[in-house]
Amino acid sequence: MKKNIFYRIYTDAFFGLCLVPAVCTPFVKNDASKEKRQLAEFPSVKAEEGGINFDFFDEFESYFSEHFAFRQQLVNADGRLKSALTATSADDDVIVGKDGWLYYGETINDFLRLDTLSEMEIGSIASNLRIMEKYCTEKGAEFIFFAAPNKNTVYPENMPYNYVPSDNESNLERLTAEISEDDFYFDMKSALMGLESPTPLYHKTDTHWNNFGAYAAHTMLMNKLGRGSCGTGSGWHIEYDRLGDLAAMLYPAEDAKDMQLHNDYEYSYEYTSRFRGLDDISITTSNPHSKGNLLMYRDSYGEAILPYMAEMFETAEFSRAVPYRLDNVNSDDTVIIELVERNLGNLLKSAAVMEAPECEITDTAAEYADSSKAVIKSIDNNGMKHIYGFLTEEFFDNSRYRIIAECDGKCYEAFQCFEENLLEEYEYTNRGFAAYLPAETNTDNIRITVLNENGRAVYTDFNN
Repeated sequence: MKKNIFYRIYTDAFFGLCLVPAVCTPFVKNDASKEKRQLAEFPSVKAEEGGINFDFFDEFESYFSEHFAFRQQLVNADGRLKSALTATSADDDVIVGKDGWLYYGETINDFLRLDTLSEMEIGSIASNLRIMEKYCTEKGAEFIFFAAPNKNTVYPENMPYNYVPSDNESNLERLTAEISEDDFYFDMKSALMGLESPTPLYHKTDTHWNNFGAYAAHTMLMNKLGRGSCGTGSGWHIEYDRLGDLAAMLYPAEDAKDMQLHNDYEYSYEYTSRFRGLDDISITTSNPHSKGNLLMYRDSYGEAILPYMAEMFETAEFSRAVPYRLDNVNSDDTVIIELVERNLGNLLKSAAVMEAPECEITDTAAEYADSSKAVIKSIDNNGMKHIYGFLTEEFFDNSRYRIIAECDGKCYEAFQCFEENLLEEYEYTNRGFAAYLPAETNTDNIRITVLNENGRAVYTDFNN
Protein backbone atom coordinates (compact mmCIF):
# COMPACT_ATOMS: atom_id res chain seq x y z
CA MET A 1 0.00 0.00 0.00
CA LYS A 2 2.77 2.44 0.96
CA LYS A 3 4.72 1.49 -2.18
CA ASN A 4 1.68 2.25 -4.37
CA ILE A 5 1.23 5.63 -2.71
CA PHE A 6 4.91 6.42 -3.25
CA TYR A 7 4.70 5.46 -6.93
CA ARG A 8 1.57 7.57 -7.36
CA ILE A 9 3.20 10.61 -5.74
CA TYR A 10 6.32 10.10 -7.83
CA THR A 11 4.28 9.77 -11.05
CA ASP A 12 2.13 12.80 -10.27
CA ALA A 13 5.21 14.86 -9.44
CA PHE A 14 6.92 13.79 -12.66
CA PHE A 15 3.98 14.68 -14.88
CA GLY A 16 3.41 17.86 -12.89
CA LEU A 17 6.97 19.02 -13.59
CA CYS A 18 6.51 18.17 -17.28
CA LEU A 19 3.41 20.34 -17.40
CA VAL A 20 5.08 23.38 -15.80
CA PRO A 21 6.63 24.71 -19.05
CA ALA A 22 3.36 24.32 -20.97
CA VAL A 23 1.26 25.95 -18.25
CA CYS A 24 3.69 28.84 -17.79
CA THR A 25 4.32 29.50 -21.49
CA PRO A 26 1.75 32.35 -21.81
CA PHE A 27 3.35 34.13 -18.83
CA VAL A 28 7.09 33.62 -19.47
CA LYS A 29 8.90 35.04 -22.50
CA ASN A 30 12.27 33.89 -23.80
CA ASP A 31 14.91 36.32 -25.10
CA ALA A 32 15.08 35.30 -28.77
CA SER A 33 17.89 37.77 -29.52
CA LYS A 34 20.50 35.32 -28.23
CA GLU A 35 19.38 32.51 -30.52
CA LYS A 36 21.16 33.94 -33.61
CA ARG A 37 18.28 32.66 -35.74
CA GLN A 38 14.64 33.38 -36.55
CA LEU A 39 12.34 31.47 -34.20
CA ALA A 40 9.10 29.95 -35.50
CA GLU A 41 6.08 32.27 -35.40
CA PHE A 42 2.68 31.30 -34.04
CA PRO A 43 0.84 29.61 -36.93
CA SER A 44 -2.35 30.88 -38.47
CA VAL A 45 -5.47 28.75 -38.66
CA LYS A 46 -6.08 30.14 -42.13
CA ALA A 47 -3.82 29.34 -45.07
CA GLU A 48 -2.27 32.22 -47.04
CA GLU A 49 -4.31 31.41 -50.13
CA GLY A 50 -7.50 31.10 -48.06
CA GLY A 51 -9.19 28.14 -46.48
CA ILE A 52 -7.93 26.05 -43.59
CA ASN A 53 -4.22 25.64 -42.79
CA PHE A 54 -3.92 21.85 -42.62
CA ASP A 55 -0.31 22.18 -41.41
CA PHE A 56 -1.41 24.10 -38.32
CA PHE A 57 -0.61 21.35 -35.80
CA ASP A 58 2.82 20.64 -37.30
CA GLU A 59 3.62 24.35 -37.30
CA PHE A 60 2.30 24.71 -33.74
CA GLU A 61 4.57 21.87 -32.62
CA SER A 62 7.57 23.73 -34.08
CA TYR A 63 6.41 26.96 -32.44
CA PHE A 64 5.94 25.39 -29.02
CA SER A 65 9.28 23.58 -29.11
CA GLU A 66 11.01 26.95 -29.51
CA HIS A 67 8.88 29.06 -27.16
CA PHE A 68 7.89 26.95 -24.13
CA ALA A 69 8.55 28.52 -20.73
CA PHE A 70 12.02 28.14 -19.19
CA ARG A 71 13.34 26.73 -22.48
CA GLN A 72 16.53 28.79 -22.33
CA GLN A 73 17.16 27.81 -18.71
CA LEU A 74 16.78 24.13 -19.59
CA VAL A 75 18.98 24.48 -22.68
CA ASN A 76 21.52 26.33 -20.54
CA ALA A 77 21.55 23.59 -17.90
CA ASP A 78 21.95 20.92 -20.59
CA GLY A 79 24.85 22.86 -22.12
CA ARG A 80 26.63 23.31 -18.80
CA LEU A 81 26.21 19.68 -17.76
CA LYS A 82 27.48 18.27 -21.05
CA SER A 83 30.44 20.63 -21.29
CA ALA A 84 31.43 20.03 -17.63
CA LEU A 85 30.87 16.28 -17.41
CA THR A 86 31.62 15.02 -20.92
CA ALA A 87 33.46 17.96 -22.57
CA THR A 88 30.91 17.85 -25.39
CA SER A 89 28.48 20.39 -26.78
CA ALA A 90 24.70 20.40 -26.54
CA ASP A 91 24.56 22.43 -29.76
CA ASP A 92 25.85 21.13 -33.10
CA ASP A 93 26.88 24.68 -34.05
CA VAL A 94 29.27 24.98 -31.10
CA ILE A 95 32.42 22.99 -30.31
CA VAL A 96 33.48 22.92 -26.66
CA GLY A 97 37.25 23.24 -26.54
CA LYS A 98 39.82 23.33 -23.77
CA ASP A 99 40.11 25.97 -21.05
CA GLY A 100 36.68 27.45 -21.77
CA TRP A 101 37.31 28.05 -25.49
CA LEU A 102 34.36 27.64 -27.85
CA TYR A 103 34.56 27.21 -31.62
CA TYR A 104 32.01 27.52 -34.41
CA GLY A 105 30.81 24.13 -35.64
CA GLU A 106 30.83 25.16 -39.30
CA THR A 107 34.63 25.41 -39.21
CA ILE A 108 35.13 21.72 -38.42
CA ASN A 109 35.74 20.58 -42.02
CA ASP A 110 38.34 23.32 -42.50
CA PHE A 111 40.08 22.29 -39.29
CA LEU A 112 40.04 18.55 -40.08
CA ARG A 113 40.82 19.17 -43.79
CA LEU A 114 37.78 17.15 -44.82
CA ASP A 115 35.31 17.67 -47.67
CA THR A 116 37.66 20.27 -49.16
CA LEU A 117 37.23 22.05 -52.46
CA SER A 118 38.53 20.28 -55.56
CA GLU A 119 41.65 21.44 -57.37
CA MET A 120 39.35 22.61 -60.14
CA GLU A 121 37.39 24.78 -57.69
CA ILE A 122 40.55 26.23 -56.13
CA GLY A 123 41.74 27.14 -59.63
CA SER A 124 38.37 28.73 -60.39
CA ILE A 125 38.50 30.89 -57.25
CA ALA A 126 41.98 32.09 -58.22
CA SER A 127 40.77 32.87 -61.74
CA ASN A 128 37.77 34.83 -60.43
CA LEU A 129 39.95 36.93 -58.12
CA ARG A 130 42.35 37.69 -60.97
CA ILE A 131 39.48 38.83 -63.19
CA MET A 132 38.31 41.23 -60.47
CA GLU A 133 41.84 42.48 -59.89
CA LYS A 134 42.38 43.08 -63.61
CA TYR A 135 39.13 45.02 -63.90
CA CYS A 136 39.91 47.24 -60.89
CA THR A 137 43.48 47.86 -62.08
CA GLU A 138 42.29 48.89 -65.54
CA LYS A 139 39.93 51.34 -63.81
CA GLY A 140 42.89 52.81 -61.94
CA ALA A 141 41.85 51.32 -58.59
CA GLU A 142 43.85 49.14 -56.20
CA PHE A 143 42.44 45.70 -55.41
CA ILE A 144 43.19 43.63 -52.29
CA PHE A 145 41.78 40.28 -51.20
CA PHE A 146 42.31 38.57 -47.87
CA ALA A 147 40.69 35.71 -45.98
CA ALA A 148 40.06 36.14 -42.27
CA PRO A 149 41.28 32.83 -40.77
CA ASN A 150 38.93 30.72 -38.68
CA LYS A 151 39.59 30.90 -34.95
CA ASN A 152 40.73 27.28 -34.77
CA THR A 153 43.21 27.97 -37.57
CA VAL A 154 44.96 30.57 -35.41
CA TYR A 155 44.37 28.80 -32.08
CA PRO A 156 44.24 25.05 -32.82
CA GLU A 157 45.76 24.14 -29.46
CA ASN A 158 42.45 24.68 -27.64
CA MET A 159 40.40 22.40 -29.88
CA PRO A 160 39.22 19.11 -28.25
CA TYR A 161 41.94 16.45 -28.21
CA ASN A 162 39.84 14.04 -30.32
CA TYR A 163 39.66 16.49 -33.26
CA VAL A 164 42.73 15.41 -35.21
CA PRO A 165 43.32 17.08 -38.62
CA SER A 166 44.10 14.89 -41.62
CA ASP A 167 47.33 15.24 -43.57
CA ASN A 168 45.52 17.10 -46.35
CA GLU A 169 46.01 20.80 -46.97
CA SER A 170 43.12 23.09 -46.08
CA ASN A 171 41.24 25.20 -48.63
CA LEU A 172 43.01 28.32 -47.38
CA GLU A 173 46.44 26.72 -47.59
CA ARG A 174 45.82 25.54 -51.15
CA LEU A 175 44.38 28.87 -52.28
CA THR A 176 47.32 30.70 -50.70
CA ALA A 177 49.74 28.47 -52.62
CA GLU A 178 47.79 29.25 -55.80
CA ILE A 179 47.78 33.06 -55.51
CA SER A 180 50.68 33.84 -53.17
CA GLU A 181 52.61 35.45 -56.04
CA ASP A 182 49.72 37.75 -56.99
CA ASP A 183 50.18 41.30 -55.75
CA PHE A 184 46.52 41.62 -54.75
CA TYR A 185 46.66 38.82 -52.16
CA PHE A 186 47.36 39.50 -48.52
CA ASP A 187 48.09 36.39 -46.43
CA MET A 188 46.25 37.34 -43.24
CA LYS A 189 46.70 33.90 -41.69
CA SER A 190 50.51 34.07 -41.78
CA ALA A 191 50.46 37.70 -40.66
CA LEU A 192 48.35 36.99 -37.56
CA MET A 193 50.07 33.74 -36.63
CA GLY A 194 53.45 35.43 -36.90
CA LEU A 195 52.42 38.16 -34.48
CA GLU A 196 53.63 37.90 -30.89
CA SER A 197 50.66 39.21 -28.94
CA PRO A 198 50.39 39.51 -25.13
CA THR A 199 46.66 38.74 -25.40
CA PRO A 200 44.62 36.44 -27.67
CA LEU A 201 43.57 38.01 -30.96
CA TYR A 202 40.24 36.15 -30.94
CA HIS A 203 37.48 35.89 -28.33
CA LYS A 204 37.34 32.71 -26.26
CA THR A 205 33.54 32.36 -26.49
CA ASP A 206 32.83 34.14 -29.77
CA THR A 207 33.42 33.24 -33.42
CA HIS A 208 35.38 36.40 -34.26
CA TRP A 209 38.60 38.22 -33.60
CA ASN A 210 38.48 40.82 -30.83
CA ASN A 211 39.15 44.55 -31.24
CA PHE A 212 42.88 44.07 -30.78
CA GLY A 213 42.98 41.26 -33.34
CA ALA A 214 41.02 43.40 -35.79
CA TYR A 215 43.39 46.30 -35.16
CA ALA A 216 46.39 44.07 -35.83
CA ALA A 217 44.77 43.00 -39.10
CA HIS A 218 44.10 46.65 -39.93
CA THR A 219 47.67 47.82 -39.36
CA MET A 220 49.14 45.02 -41.48
CA LEU A 221 46.57 45.63 -44.20
CA MET A 222 47.32 49.35 -44.28
CA ASN A 223 51.01 48.54 -44.46
CA LYS A 224 50.24 46.39 -47.52
CA LEU A 225 48.60 49.49 -49.03
CA GLY A 226 51.57 51.68 -48.11
CA ARG A 227 49.45 53.84 -45.81
CA GLY A 228 49.47 54.74 -42.13
CA SER A 229 47.17 53.07 -39.62
CA CYS A 230 44.61 54.33 -37.12
CA GLY A 231 45.80 55.55 -33.72
CA THR A 232 45.04 53.90 -30.37
CA GLY A 233 44.96 56.90 -28.04
CA SER A 234 46.69 56.21 -24.73
CA GLY A 235 46.67 52.45 -25.28
CA TRP A 236 44.57 49.37 -24.68
CA HIS A 237 42.58 48.28 -21.65
CA ILE A 238 40.51 45.18 -20.92
CA GLU A 239 36.80 45.03 -20.12
CA TYR A 240 34.52 42.01 -19.86
CA ASP A 241 31.66 43.42 -21.89
CA ARG A 242 31.48 41.25 -25.01
CA LEU A 243 28.57 38.80 -25.19
CA GLY A 244 30.14 35.86 -27.02
CA ASP A 245 27.88 34.62 -29.81
CA LEU A 246 28.88 30.98 -29.21
CA ALA A 247 28.36 31.27 -25.46
CA ALA A 248 24.93 32.80 -26.09
CA MET A 249 23.99 29.81 -28.25
CA LEU A 250 25.22 27.23 -25.74
CA TYR A 251 24.27 29.03 -22.52
CA PRO A 252 21.32 31.27 -23.53
CA ALA A 253 20.14 31.94 -19.97
CA GLU A 254 23.47 33.43 -18.90
CA ASP A 255 24.90 36.87 -19.49
CA ALA A 256 28.16 35.24 -20.61
CA LYS A 257 30.52 38.17 -21.11
CA ASP A 258 33.86 37.68 -22.82
CA MET A 259 37.02 39.74 -22.60
CA GLN A 260 37.18 42.68 -25.00
CA LEU A 261 39.98 45.20 -25.57
CA HIS A 262 39.28 48.90 -25.94
CA ASN A 263 41.25 52.10 -26.41
CA ASP A 264 40.35 55.76 -25.94
CA TYR A 265 41.20 56.97 -29.44
CA GLU A 266 38.79 59.71 -30.56
CA TYR A 267 37.53 58.95 -34.07
CA SER A 268 36.98 61.71 -36.61
CA TYR A 269 34.87 59.83 -39.14
CA GLU A 270 31.10 60.17 -39.36
CA TYR A 271 28.39 57.92 -40.75
CA THR A 272 26.83 59.31 -43.90
CA SER A 273 24.13 56.65 -44.22
CA ARG A 274 21.40 55.61 -41.84
CA PHE A 275 23.36 53.64 -39.26
CA ARG A 276 21.64 51.03 -37.11
CA GLY A 277 24.51 48.69 -36.32
CA LEU A 278 27.78 47.27 -37.61
CA ASP A 279 25.88 44.40 -39.21
CA ASP A 280 24.04 46.73 -41.62
CA ILE A 281 24.14 45.58 -45.24
CA SER A 282 25.67 48.90 -46.31
CA ILE A 283 27.51 51.49 -44.24
CA THR A 284 29.06 54.68 -45.62
CA THR A 285 31.39 57.03 -43.77
CA SER A 286 33.39 60.19 -44.35
CA ASN A 287 36.43 61.74 -42.71
CA PRO A 288 37.64 65.11 -44.07
CA HIS A 289 40.97 64.64 -42.26
CA SER A 290 41.92 61.58 -44.34
CA LYS A 291 42.45 60.88 -48.03
CA GLY A 292 41.28 58.30 -50.54
CA ASN A 293 38.13 56.33 -51.22
CA LEU A 294 37.50 52.82 -49.93
CA LEU A 295 35.06 50.16 -51.11
CA MET A 296 35.22 47.18 -48.77
CA TYR A 297 33.14 44.05 -49.18
CA ARG A 298 33.13 42.17 -45.91
CA ASP A 299 31.28 39.71 -43.68
CA SER A 300 30.86 39.66 -39.90
CA TYR A 301 34.66 39.73 -39.44
CA GLY A 302 34.57 43.19 -40.98
CA GLU A 303 32.58 44.64 -38.09
CA ALA A 304 35.46 45.05 -35.65
CA ILE A 305 37.85 46.36 -38.32
CA LEU A 306 35.36 48.87 -39.75
CA PRO A 307 36.08 51.83 -37.41
CA TYR A 308 39.84 51.67 -38.04
CA MET A 309 39.37 51.54 -41.83
CA ALA A 310 36.74 54.28 -41.82
CA GLU A 311 39.09 56.57 -39.93
CA MET A 312 41.81 56.31 -42.56
CA PHE A 313 39.79 57.16 -45.70
CA GLU A 314 38.03 60.35 -46.74
CA THR A 315 35.05 58.32 -47.94
CA ALA A 316 34.33 54.66 -47.36
CA GLU A 317 31.60 52.17 -48.16
CA PHE A 318 31.38 48.86 -46.29
CA SER A 319 29.04 46.36 -47.89
CA ARG A 320 27.80 42.88 -47.10
CA ALA A 321 25.89 42.63 -50.37
CA VAL A 322 26.48 39.69 -52.69
CA PRO A 323 27.31 39.59 -55.55
CA TYR A 324 30.07 42.17 -55.29
CA ARG A 325 29.28 45.30 -57.28
CA LEU A 326 32.43 46.61 -58.91
CA ASP A 327 30.77 48.44 -61.82
CA ASN A 328 31.00 51.78 -59.98
CA VAL A 329 34.70 51.53 -59.13
CA ASN A 330 36.59 54.73 -60.00
CA SER A 331 40.18 55.75 -60.48
CA ASP A 332 42.22 55.93 -57.25
CA ASP A 333 39.67 53.85 -55.30
CA THR A 334 40.88 51.15 -52.95
CA VAL A 335 38.82 47.97 -53.26
CA ILE A 336 39.13 45.35 -50.51
CA ILE A 337 37.34 42.02 -50.33
CA GLU A 338 37.39 40.25 -46.96
CA LEU A 339 35.96 36.77 -46.63
CA VAL A 340 36.20 34.40 -43.67
CA GLU A 341 38.09 31.18 -44.35
CA ARG A 342 35.10 28.88 -43.90
CA ASN A 343 33.24 30.68 -46.72
CA LEU A 344 35.91 30.62 -49.43
CA GLY A 345 33.58 28.48 -51.53
CA ASN A 346 31.24 31.49 -51.83
CA LEU A 347 33.59 32.87 -54.48
CA LEU A 348 32.19 30.15 -56.76
CA LYS A 349 28.55 31.18 -56.35
CA SER A 350 28.15 34.32 -58.44
CA ALA A 351 29.94 36.65 -60.82
CA ALA A 352 30.94 40.11 -59.65
CA VAL A 353 28.78 42.81 -61.20
CA MET A 354 31.20 44.37 -63.71
CA GLU A 355 31.71 44.33 -67.44
CA ALA A 356 33.70 41.23 -68.33
CA PRO A 357 37.21 42.08 -69.59
CA GLU A 358 37.71 41.75 -73.32
CA CYS A 359 40.29 39.21 -74.50
CA GLU A 360 41.46 37.34 -77.58
CA ILE A 361 41.51 33.72 -78.71
CA THR A 362 44.64 33.01 -80.71
CA ASP A 363 44.18 29.22 -80.99
CA THR A 364 42.19 28.49 -84.14
CA ALA A 365 42.38 24.67 -83.79
CA ALA A 366 39.58 24.42 -81.26
CA GLU A 367 37.49 21.26 -81.13
CA TYR A 368 33.70 21.34 -81.34
CA ALA A 369 31.65 19.75 -78.54
CA ASP A 370 27.95 18.99 -78.40
CA SER A 371 26.04 21.58 -76.37
CA SER A 372 22.80 19.64 -75.99
CA LYS A 373 23.45 18.93 -72.30
CA ALA A 374 25.04 22.28 -71.55
CA VAL A 375 23.01 25.31 -70.46
CA ILE A 376 23.32 29.01 -71.24
CA LYS A 377 20.90 31.79 -70.38
CA SER A 378 20.89 35.52 -71.04
CA ILE A 379 18.98 38.21 -69.12
CA ASP A 380 19.07 41.98 -68.70
CA ASN A 381 20.58 42.60 -65.26
CA ASN A 382 22.12 45.66 -63.57
CA GLY A 383 22.07 47.61 -66.84
CA MET A 384 24.08 44.93 -68.68
CA LYS A 385 23.56 41.64 -70.47
CA HIS A 386 24.13 38.86 -67.98
CA ILE A 387 24.98 35.48 -69.50
CA TYR A 388 25.41 32.40 -67.34
CA GLY A 389 25.17 28.62 -67.45
CA PHE A 390 27.32 25.50 -67.24
CA LEU A 391 29.18 23.07 -69.48
CA THR A 392 29.73 19.32 -69.48
CA GLU A 393 32.81 17.28 -68.61
CA GLU A 394 34.14 16.83 -72.15
CA PHE A 395 35.11 20.52 -72.31
CA PHE A 396 37.68 20.19 -69.52
CA ASP A 397 41.01 18.36 -69.27
CA ASN A 398 42.45 19.61 -66.00
CA SER A 399 41.92 21.94 -63.08
CA ARG A 400 43.23 25.11 -64.73
CA TYR A 401 41.38 26.71 -67.63
CA ARG A 402 39.77 29.87 -68.96
CA ILE A 403 36.22 30.27 -70.25
CA ILE A 404 35.75 32.73 -73.10
CA ALA A 405 32.37 34.02 -74.32
CA GLU A 406 32.29 35.30 -77.90
CA CYS A 407 29.42 37.29 -79.37
CA ASP A 408 28.97 40.34 -81.60
CA GLY A 409 32.54 39.81 -82.83
CA LYS A 410 34.12 40.33 -79.39
CA CYS A 411 35.56 37.93 -76.81
CA TYR A 412 35.06 38.25 -73.05
CA GLU A 413 36.58 36.32 -70.15
CA ALA A 414 33.89 34.76 -67.96
CA PHE A 415 33.84 34.07 -64.25
CA GLN A 416 34.06 30.41 -63.32
CA CYS A 417 31.02 30.19 -61.08
CA PHE A 418 27.61 28.59 -60.78
CA GLU A 419 24.88 31.22 -60.45
CA GLU A 420 22.92 29.19 -57.93
CA ASN A 421 20.21 31.80 -57.38
CA LEU A 422 19.47 31.86 -61.12
CA LEU A 423 19.94 28.14 -61.81
CA GLU A 424 17.80 26.76 -59.00
CA GLU A 425 16.28 24.05 -61.20
CA TYR A 426 19.69 22.53 -61.93
CA GLU A 427 22.05 20.56 -59.71
CA TYR A 428 25.25 22.37 -58.72
CA THR A 429 28.30 21.78 -60.87
CA ASN A 430 31.83 23.17 -60.71
CA ARG A 431 31.76 23.76 -64.47
CA GLY A 432 29.63 26.89 -64.38
CA PHE A 433 30.35 30.27 -65.98
CA ALA A 434 28.92 33.79 -65.93
CA ALA A 435 29.74 37.21 -67.36
CA TYR A 436 28.24 40.68 -67.65
CA LEU A 437 28.46 42.11 -71.16
CA PRO A 438 27.71 45.65 -72.45
CA ALA A 439 23.98 46.37 -72.57
CA GLU A 440 23.94 46.73 -76.37
CA THR A 441 25.47 43.28 -76.94
CA ASN A 442 23.43 40.95 -79.14
CA THR A 443 23.37 37.63 -77.29
CA ASP A 444 21.26 35.69 -79.81
CA ASN A 445 24.35 33.74 -80.88
CA ILE A 446 27.06 32.99 -78.34
CA ARG A 447 30.16 30.83 -78.66
CA ILE A 448 31.67 29.50 -75.45
CA THR A 449 35.27 28.29 -75.61
CA VAL A 450 37.22 26.53 -72.86
CA LEU A 451 40.98 27.06 -73.04
CA ASN A 452 42.57 24.28 -70.99
CA GLU A 453 45.98 24.75 -69.42
CA ASN A 454 47.44 21.92 -71.53
CA GLY A 455 46.62 23.85 -74.72
CA ARG A 456 43.45 22.00 -75.71
CA ALA A 457 40.59 24.31 -76.71
CA VAL A 458 36.96 23.19 -76.91
CA TYR A 459 34.04 25.30 -78.10
CA THR A 460 30.30 25.11 -78.57
CA ASP A 461 27.66 27.41 -80.01
CA PHE A 462 24.39 28.51 -78.47
CA ASN A 463 21.47 30.04 -80.33
CA ASN A 464 19.07 31.80 -77.97
